[in-house]
Amino acid sequence: MRSAAKKPELTDHNAPATLLASDIRALRRLRGVTLAEMAVRLGRSIGWVSQVERGLSLPSIEDLRSIADMFGVPLSMFFGHEAANESERGVIVRADRRRALGSSETGLTEELLSPDLGGSFELIRSEFAAGAEMAVEAQRETEDAGYVVSGRLDLEIGGVWHSLEPGDSFRFSNKTYRWRNPGETPAVVIWVVSPPVY
Repeated sequence: MRSAAKKPELTDHNAPATLLASDIRALRRLRGVTLAEMAVRLGRSIGWVSQVERGLSLPSIEDLRSIADMFGVPLSMFFGHEAANESERGVIVRADRRRALGSSETGLTEELLSPDLGGSFELIRSEFAAGAEMAVEAQRETEDAGYVVSGRLDLEIGGVWHSLEPGDSFRFSNKTYRWRNPGETPAVVIWVVSPPVY
């Protein structure tokens, strides 16, 4: 008689599953979605969702695509690079190990600078392509702040346009916003969002 296979556990030896599990759990909590609601929306059992969030089950690519669609995040969010050094996990993100969050099709590419989504804010490196713009205003229930590293960025906050250059910074909370890059080179902004939205 064969013995039952042991389920993987959340240990340091299972780091990618641990990172994925904690990110999915953080996204669900940040969006105020219960385990039961998530299970219904995914067409899965509550037990399966719970196992995924504890790193006991690994979702398929299709499952991850459904989760990404549900939370409005790019699929690439779930394919993070693990820390090169065990002592750095959850603390340090090396430049070559950032998670890509966007696609160049929108004129905005982003990288997560925070080690994970578990904190009270997220730190993002945003790069706005030359001439790109956000066509429709957006609003989210967050506090946003940023620092322009290079290039030029026009930012509309609450209906008022502001022209920002390297060294300028901004902050706004619960207001409509949109952006455009009027320059001929990309604009790089370090963006802080609280609570995390990715």
